[in-house]
Amino acid sequence: MDLSRHPELLDRLAAAYALGTLRGGARRRFESLARQSPAVRAAALLWQERFAALTELQWAQAPSPNVWKRIENLIAAQRQPVAQRPQASSSGLRWWRGATFAGAVASVAAIAFSLNLLGEVSRRDEQLAQLGSARATLAAQNAQLTAQLQAKPEIQYVAVLSDDRSAASMLVTFDPAHNTLTIKRVGGYQEAADKSLQLWALPPSGGPRSLGVLGESPVVKLTAAENQVREAPALAISLEPKGGVPTERGPTGPVLFKGALLKTS
Repeated sequence: MDLSRHPELLDRLAAAYALGTLRGGARRRFESLARQSPAVRAAALLWQERFAALTELQWAQAPSPNVWKRIENLIAAQRQPVAQRPQASSSGLRWWRGATFAGAVASVAAIAFSLNLLGEVSRRDEQLAQLGSARATLAAQNAQLTAQLQAKPEIQYVAVLSDDRSAASMLVTFDPAHNTLTIKRVGGYQEAADKSLQLWALPPSGGPRSLGVLGESPVVKLTAAENQVREAPALAISLEPKGGVPTERGPTGPVLFKGALLKTS
């Protein structure tokens, strides 16, 4: 399966791989695909960077100032002079002090625990929000990268067209994934204003077939089906009246450049 054509599945697999939950044979298959596909490698690296950045979201949580104030008040109360405290029997006083202190400590502990728990919940919520934002950003980046990779030309045919002195004048490439012929002028030839250059496929049998008329710009792109190109062992460019001639007539002017069409893979 070509994962680059299934961005959602690629995103989930890359996240599971980076997190470590993709194991066994599935992990080995993903690693094999990553070695072959730049898009898969990029998705895995992006998720690894995202998860590594999550460790930076942790921070220390200091107790609330109210907690420390409560502790200070309890300590001050324990240091209060005996004359200012209510009279009670020695044993009752000790029991009361112990009970009061134990209750105060329990209250402080409960308050501190509640505050820490609330802080932890708040931190987890923020981390989840950060993770959701990171996933959305990564999904957008992955979609953009996939689109760029899909838009990248896949050159499978190339031809260098030369003049009668074997000087290279035109470089022709064909991308069957996008049905695009690209013709680049590499020589110094420039046709007159009332003339046009026309590109022809030269099949093994039958007459030449027109692939389009070239403009005057240094690089020209023409639309062509793969079967029009792959069946032609050679290409040629002729000089024609302005706008070119119908394909059934074949070249009417001189053939200026020609060359073999080669498959790159």
